Amino acid sequence: MSPGAGVRTAARSVAGAAGATAVAQSLPALTSIAPLRRALLPRLSGRSSRHHIALSFDDGPDRLSTPHFLDLLADRGVQATFFLLGSYAVHERALVRDLVDAGHEVAVHGWTHTCLAVVPPRRLADELTRTRALLEELSGAPVQWYRPPYGVQTAAGVWGARRAGLRTVLWSAWGVDWAAGATPSTIVDRVTRAVRPGGTVLLHDTDRTSAPDSWRRTLLATATLLDRWREDGIPVGTLREHW
Repeated sequence: MSPGAGVRTAARSVAGAAGATAVAQSLPALTSIAPLRRALLPRLSGRSSRHHIALSFDDGPDRLSTPHFLDLLADRGVQATFFLLGSYAVHERALVRDLVDAGHEVAVHGWTHTCLAVVPPRRLADELTRTRALLEELSGAPVQWYRPPYGVQTAAGVWGARRAGLRTVLWSAWGVDWAAGATPSTIVDRVTRAVRPGGTVLLHDTDRTSAPDSWRRTLLATATLLDRWREDGIPVGTLREHW
């Protein structure tokens, strides 16, 4: 083999290896495709065989908006799972304790709301471990769930969650309540069309990563959904009850 051919062969090998690595890293991201996830990975989608709906909120805690959700849930006698960001929880310790004291479950959404595709694996694992430790310190109870921002999975995310001792769960229905054009009606309609008993619903109790004031629309939609589910005789609660 000539020197030139050897260089070309080596280059192709490096490119092939890099391509294989990229594919392996990105394959878990296919789970962000909701119909595919629901069909192939029901537990990752938050599906349960129980006649029960798991209600979850992402991106808090937020001292401006989260207390309004706590008041609503207390009025309806419902507990939910709150996927929290460590960078906010560390400054809202009293609010996290209020969540737990009200019977709600806290879970890990990450240290920051950054897509896993751009977070180095070791840093991600360290951040998940750090967030879990913080929430366990504040709640006094084990924290077991993790939901990656945007619902995007990567190989690093799978490894990091396992290293942090967390189980990843996404959702089976969401209200797209973060969008600028969302209204209480569109949120309710989207959730109602997709969710069935045994499903997990994703909403947001803050507008930090959403359209301004979106949480107010979500709050109104949540009240409507809780009333409908009560009328239909469907129990609503946390993920820890779901399985």
